[in-house]
Amino acid sequence: MNTMIIKGGTVLTGGTEFRADVVVRAGKIAYIGQDGESWAQKDNQYQPAEIIDAAGKYVAPGFIDLHTHGGGGADFGDGTAEAFRKVLAFHGSHGTTLLYPTSMTGSLDSLHKSIETYKQVKSLGADGAAMGGWHMEGPYFASSKRGAQDPRYLKDPDPEEYMGIMKRTDGQVARWSLAPELPGAHDMARTLKARGVLMAYGHTDASFEECEDAFNAGFTHMTHFFSGMSTVSRNGIYRRAGAVEYGYYNDDVTVELIGDGIHVPASMLKMTYKIKGADNIALVTDSIRAAGLPDGEYELGEGGLRIRVAEGMACLADSQTLAGSVATMDLVVRTVWRLTGLPLAQIVKSATETPARIMGVDGSKGSLREGFDADIVIFDNDVNVSEVIVGGKLIC
Repeated sequence: MNTMIIKGGTVLTGGTEFRADVVVRAGKIAYIGQDGESWAQKDNQYQPAEIIDAAGKYVAPGFIDLHTHGGGGADFGDGTAEAFRKVLAFHGSHGTTLLYPTSMTGSLDSLHKSIETYKQVKSLGADGAAMGGWHMEGPYFASSKRGAQDPRYLKDPDPEEYMGIMKRTDGQVARWSLAPELPGAHDMARTLKARGVLMAYGHTDASFEECEDAFNAGFTHMTHFFSGMSTVSRNGIYRRAGAVEYGYYNDDVTVELIGDGIHVPASMLKMTYKIKGADNIALVTDSIRAAGLPDGEYELGEGGLRIRVAEGMACLADSQTLAGSVATMDLVVRTVWRLTGLPLAQIVKSATETPARIMGVDGSKGSLREGFDADIVIFDNDVNVSEVIVGGKLIC
C-alpha cells in the first residue's frame, strides 16, 4: 500500500498552524504527528514510504475554488474534453485540488455540450484538480448588473428550462447563481434547494428587503460579493440598502470574494473580513481562459466577446467592465494575505475549509484530518507552490 510522509512542515488547517508530520496512505490522511511526535514513533506500518521534505514550508489542505470558468488557454465553455483537462491541469499546478466548473450565460446548445463533456471527464478522471458539481452562473440575471454576461441570453427563470438542465446533468448542479428579484426566482430556489442545490445571489439589483425575502426562499450565498451587486442607492431623498448591505447584515449568508486585488481593494477586503470573518468568506478566482497567459486579447463566452488583458486585469473592450480574472488560487491566497495583514492560517481557511463547508463536502475535504481525502498543497513563505497532492497522488 503506497505511503507518503510529508515531514517537518508547518501545517495550516482549521485557522491554526502547528509543526507536524503528515502521513498519506491509500489516498487518505492516515496520521498527523504533532508536538515532536514523528510518524516513526507512531507505527512502523508506514515504512517504506515516499518522503517529502517540507522543512521551512507550509502544508495546507488543497485549495477549493468555487467559481472558475477556465485557465491555461482553455474554457469549460469550449465543451471539449481537451479543454477540460487543460483547465484542471493548469489550476492543479497552482494548488487547487477541487474546483467547481462554472458556466456563463449563453445558448442552451452550448451549455448542453459543456455539461455532457463535464460528465464524461468526471467519470473518466483527469490529471490535475478534481471537479465538484456544476455551477450555473446565469442566465437568470438583472440586465442592469450583467457585467460581462452576454445580454442576448438573459431571461427570467423558466421552470421547464432549469428542470431540464437538472435532468441533463443527472442532478450534478451543485450551485445556481441568479438574481433573486426576477419573477419566478423564489419558486426556483425552493424547488432546487430541496434537491441539494446551493442558491446564490448573483448579478442582482435587489434591495435589502428583496434579499431578505430571497433568503427566506432559500438563497444563502453571494456570488463574487460586490461585483454585479446592488449597494446603497438613492430614490429621491431616500436611501435604499442593497444586496451588499444584506450580505453584511445576515450572519447566515456566506460570501465569496475574487481575491486578485483588483475586483476588491484592500479596504473592502479588510472590512469584509472584520464583519463576516473567515468562517463566512470563500476566496475564488472567477478565472477565465486567459489565466496563466501573457497580456493580450482573448475571447470570452461562445459569442466571441473580445476582452483585453493588461497588467493582471481582464476587461471588456470598453476598458470599463471587468470580465472575470486571470488569477489562480495561490495568487489569491498570497494577495489577500498581503492586503489584509491577517494571519495566513485565516486566509487559507477561506480557501479550503470554508468553501468545503459551503458546498457540503467538509466531511472529507477542506481540512487536514485523519481519514480525510489527501488533498494537500505545499508552499513557501511567499505562497509559491512546490508540491500538490490530489487524492493521495502527487501531481506536481
